[in-house]
Amino acid sequence: MITEQVGNRIRALRKQRGLSQEKLALKAGIDRTYLAGIETGKRNATLLSLEKVAIALDISMRDFFDFEKRS
Repeated sequence: MITEQVGNRIRALRKQRGLSQEKLALKAGIDRTYLAGIETGKRNATLLSLEKVAIALDISMRDFFDFEKRS
């Protein structure tokens, strides 16, 4: 399911950068519980929210959605 793929991608990138959910949410300007829901695949994130997360992770949207890359 796409929501789980996106969540797994965010979690992997976040951990790679040594960020907690709280720190990433703060950098992205979104609520930590919303981010947690996205990471678990329980929330359907908006494109705007995903863009904020990608910017906070310092990754392009193109690379963000390249699920084949192992970050």
